[in-house]
Amino acid sequence: KLKLEMITPYGEILATEVDDVVAPGVMGEFGVLPGHRSMLALLQVGEFSYLQKGKRNFVAVNWGYVDVHQDRVTVMVETAEPADLIDLERARRAMGRAEEALKKLSDEDKEYKLMEAALARALIRIQVAGRRGR
Repeated sequence: KLKLEMITPYGEILATEVDDVVAPGVMGEFGVLPGHRSMLALLQVGEFSYLQKGKRNFVAVNWGYVDVHQDRVTVMVETAEPADLIDLERARRAMGRAEEALKKLSDEDKEYKLMEAALARALIRIQVAGRRGR
């Protein structure tokens, strides 16, 4: 088993034992199983998942780090929302606002990258919310 801990600046999101972890690394998605070598990886906005008692659980995460050491996985991210806690309508509204803002901005505007990031977060939240109960 792995000991999984997920932390944001607002507090602890998860502290539990799991069978495996799949994370959205900046170099691509990667998995962690018990006995994995120690590592530190940078995470990007994406879908984080873990297997627990035969059920795959999903969490929308924002930028951060994952530290793997001696069967302990510590995830430190800006934000993390488990699938069952995502407000799907709010995520859709955020997507709409970001899309509208991007239409009005050129890629040279300083707000463009912020709106791109907001759109990416909204899309991941919608994707993860769609995985509830799987």
